[in-house]
Amino acid sequence: MLRTPVLLAAASLLAIPSFSQTPIRITADLTDAPRKLYHAEIDLPVKPGPAAFTTPEWIPGNHRPTGPVDQITGVVFTANGKTIPWRRDDTDLYQFHVDVPPGVTTLHAHLDCIVLARASDKLAVLEWEKLMLYPANTPVRNIAIQPSVTVPKGWGIGTALQPTGSYDPNAKIGGTTEFQATTVEQLEDSPVIAGEYFHEFALAPEISPKHYIDVVSDEPKDSNLRPEVLAEVSNLVREASTAYASHHYNVYHFLLTLSDVAGGEGLEHGQSSDNGVEELGYSDLRHQIPNADLLSHEFTHSWNGKYRRPDTLYQTDFHKMQQGELLWVYEGMTEYLGDVLAARSGLETTATYRDVLAATAAQLDNRPGREWRSTDDTAISASILRGGNPAWSNWKRGQDYYQEGELLWLDADTLIRQLTDDKKSLTDFLHIFLAKGGNTGPLIVTYNRQELIDDLNQVVKYDWAKFLHDRVDLINPRADLDGINRGGYKLIYQDHPSDTEKMAGGGRRMAGPNVWYSLGLRVGGDGSISDVRWGSPADQAKLAPGQKLIAINGRTFSADRLQEVITEAKTSKEPIHLLMQTEDYIKPVDIDYHDGQRYPVLVRDDSQKDYLDEITTPLTEEAKKAREQAPTHTRAQSE
Repeated sequence: MLRTPVLLAAASLLAIPSFSQTPIRITADLTDAPRKLYHAEIDLPVKPGPAAFTTPEWIPGNHRPTGPVDQITGVVFTANGKTIPWRRDDTDLYQFHVDVPPGVTTLHAHLDCIVLARASDKLAVLEWEKLMLYPANTPVRNIAIQPSVTVPKGWGIGTALQPTGSYDPNAKIGGTTEFQATTVEQLEDSPVIAGEYFHEFALAPEISPKHYIDVVSDEPKDSNLRPEVLAEVSNLVREASTAYASHHYNVYHFLLTLSDVAGGEGLEHGQSSDNGVEELGYSDLRHQIPNADLLSHEFTHSWNGKYRRPDTLYQTDFHKMQQGELLWVYEGMTEYLGDVLAARSGLETTATYRDVLAATAAQLDNRPGREWRSTDDTAISASILRGGNPAWSNWKRGQDYYQEGELLWLDADTLIRQLTDDKKSLTDFLHIFLAKGGNTGPLIVTYNRQELIDDLNQVVKYDWAKFLHDRVDLINPRADLDGINRGGYKLIYQDHPSDTEKMAGGGRRMAGPNVWYSLGLRVGGDGSISDVRWGSPADQAKLAPGQKLIAINGRTFSADRLQEVITEAKTSKEPIHLLMQTEDYIKPVDIDYHDGQRYPVLVRDDSQKDYLDEITTPLTEEAKKAREQAPTHTRAQSE
C-alpha cells in the first residue's frame, strides 16, 4: 500500500518540546583535542524521580550502530553541587539511570570522550554523538537543546549552527561560542570543525540561501584553497541548485579537513557535510582525482538521504535500528549524481568521469559474490557489511549498493532519454522527487519504493516496477552495463592503465600493481595480498589473502617486475613462478596465466548516441564558461 510521505519539522521550525519549557544546555570543550580528549558540560532539565539518559547509538549516515559509547568516560552527575549516583542499564548499555532528588529541576552531567581520530595539535572535528546526553525513549526531534563550543585561543570554528550573536569565523578568536537552540535531532546533524589554520570562503554569492566552505588543516598554507577549487565548488553549488530545483537548508557549509594526521571522512548532513582528506588532497589535479566526487556526493545527500529518506531508514530516535533496504537509492543514486556533478562543475574532467565509471563497471562485473547475493541484500545487510576485512570480500560482497546504484540510475537516465527522444532525463525525475514541497528548511520527508515508481512514471510511462525488481531484487551474475552501452560506450580491457588510474595511482602511498583483472590479486606495494578474486587464476592456484609475494620468476618482487612478467607470459607457455610467504612458511606457487595485463576503459560506440557526454554537460552557463576557459591540458582530458 502506498504510504503518504510524512513531513517532520526541522529544528529551526519546531516548537519547544512539550515535556519541558527549558532546553538542555551543552558546552562542548575541544581545548584538549591535542591530547585526544573532548569534554562536555551538560545541564538537563528534570523532574524528581527515576530518569534515564542516553547517548546516540545509530548515527544517521553511518548505516550501522557506531555511537562511541565505549569511548565515553568520566561520567559524573551532580545536582545542587552534590554528586548523584548513576547505574548503566543492564541490556541497553547506552543508557544511564539516575534517581533525581526532590526539589531538583536541573541535573548537571560531565563527561569526557576519548577521540581516536579527527583531532590533532592544530584542529578538531566534532560529531555530536561523542558528547551528547539526552532523555532516553523520547523522539529526538522533540528535545530542545542549546549548544556552545569552546576551542583554544586563536582557533576558528566552522559549522552550520547559527551563533546567538555576531561571529566572524575568520577572526579566529577562540574561546566559547554560543549557538541558537535547536533539537537533538538537528544538533546530531550539525558537526563542527575548528582549528588554528582555518579559512571560511563564501561560494556562488548569487545563490540563496548562502553557501560556504570552511577549511582546517595542520599546515598554514593548506587551508588557503586554490582559486580553481573554490571556483569549481561554487559551480557545484550552481549545478546542484539547478539539477535539484530546490534547497532544504537555511545555510550550507562544506566542512573540509586537510590532514595526514586527523584521518579521512565523508559524512552527510542536512545543512553541512563533514569531509576529510589527506593534507594535499586538493593541492593539485593529481591529488584531487581520488577526492573529486567527495564534496559533490555529500552535498547531494542534503537532498537525497537527509531531506528525502527511506521510510524504514528514518527512525524517531538514535536507539532504533535503521533498516537499509533502500540504500541503493540513498547511497546509489547519490553516487551517480555525485560523480555527474563533479564532472559538470569541473572538479573532475569528463575523461576522468568515464575512467572512473569504467573502473566501477569492471569492479562490479568481476564481483563473483553477485552469483549468490542480490543488490537488495547488500543494502539490507549494510550494518554487518560495513567495516569488514577485505579478505575474500569479492565473494562475500560489501557495500555494493553504492556502485550498483550508480549503474542502475545511469541505466534509468539513459533509458528516459531514449524513451522520450531526448526530451527528458533523470533531471525531470529529480525535480519531482527531490523538490517535493519546494524550498524548505532542514526537513525529513520519507518515501518508499512505490513512490519512486510513481514519480518515474510521471516522467515517462514504463514498467519501472519490473525495471527495479530485475536489477535490485534478483540475482544478476553480471553487472548492469545497459546504461553505459545505451550511453554510447562499451567496457573493454586494454593492456595499460587509463590516464586517470596512472595519475591517481601516483598519489597513493604504498600503491601496488593493478593485477585484479589479470591474475586476480589485490597486491600492496610491499607484495602483501589483501584479496584474491574468486574463480581467478590466482584462486585456481590456491593463493589466499594474508600471504605475501616474495619473488617472481626467481627475482625479488616489485610492482614493475610483476607487470613485466605478466606481459612476457603472453608469448610463453611457461606458468608464472611465484614464491609466497604464508605466516612463517615459504612455498613456490605457479599461476598458469597468459592473457597479459588487463585494465578497464570505456571506448566510444559510434552506433549509439553519446548520452554520457550529454549527461556530464553543465546545466548552468557559469559552469559551461568555466569548462570552455579551462587550461588546454584540462580540456584535452575531457575530449
